[in-house]
Amino acid sequence: MTTLTERAPAVRGLALTAEKLTLGYGRAPVLRGLDLAIRPGEVLAVAGASGSGKSTLLRALAGLLRPAAGRVLADGVEVAATSAERAMVFQDDGLLPWRTVRRNVELPLVLRKVPRAERRAAAASWLARVGLTESAGLLPRELSGGMRQRVQLARALAGAPRAVLMDEPFGALDPQTRAGMQRLLRGVLRETRATVVFVTHDVDEALLLGDRVAVIGGGALRTVIEVGEEDDDLRARVLKEL
Repeated sequence: MTTLTERAPAVRGLALTAEKLTLGYGRAPVLRGLDLAIRPGEVLAVAGASGSGKSTLLRALAGLLRPAAGRVLADGVEVAATSAERAMVFQDDGLLPWRTVRRNVELPLVLRKVPRAERRAAAASWLARVGLTESAGLLPRELSGGMRQRVQLARALAGAPRAVLMDEPFGALDPQTRAGMQRLLRGVLRETRATVVFVTHDVDEALLLGDRVAVIGGGALRTVIEVGEEDDDLRARVLKEL
C-alpha cells in the first residue's frame, strides 16, 4: 500500500479556473467578471495593492467564499466547499498552541483519520524537509516566527494536497527570515508538483517565486505575465499594471 509519505512528492497538480467571477462582501464587489486559468503544477503569483482583491480571490479558490456571480472550477468540477485537495497557508500561522510541532503537522491527517503510524511518518518526513526535525517536540510558543511558518508549510503539505493557496505567508517576517523562507519554498515546490497560488504585494517576491504573475487592480485582472519570457525589465512591466 502506498503511504502519504511516499506519494507526497509525486502529487498531480490541480487545474483551477475562474470563469466570469464576481466576488465581494455585501453589495460592493471587490472583483468583477474575472477570467483566469491556473495551470496544473505551476506557481502563479498574484500581485496587487492592498485591498485589490488578492485574498478574496484566494478564498474563492479555496471554497471559503461563494461567488456573487460566475464560478470556480477544480479540474473542471465546480467548487462548492473546501477540500483537502486545496490547502491554505496564511500570514498568521494558526498553529494550535497546546499541540507540539509534530502534532500540529499531523492535524490534517488526524482529521482524515489516517492511521497513526502513517501520519507520524508523514509528519516526520515533512519536518525533515523544512529543517525542523529537532523541534518536533516543541510547542509553538518556543519557536521563532520563521520556524512557525515552516511548521505551517509542513502541515499544509503533509496531506499531499493537489493545490496550495498561500496568502502573503511571509509578509510579517523580517527581510532575512523572509529570504530564507522564499529559498525553502522554492526547494520544496520542486518536489511536490502541486499547483501553487501565492498572493503577495511584493513584486520582487512574485517574480522570484512565480512561473507567471497575475496582476490584480481596479476590481479586475489587469494582466498575466510569463516570468520565463526574455524581458529585460519584468519588474517594470508588473509595476506598470499595479
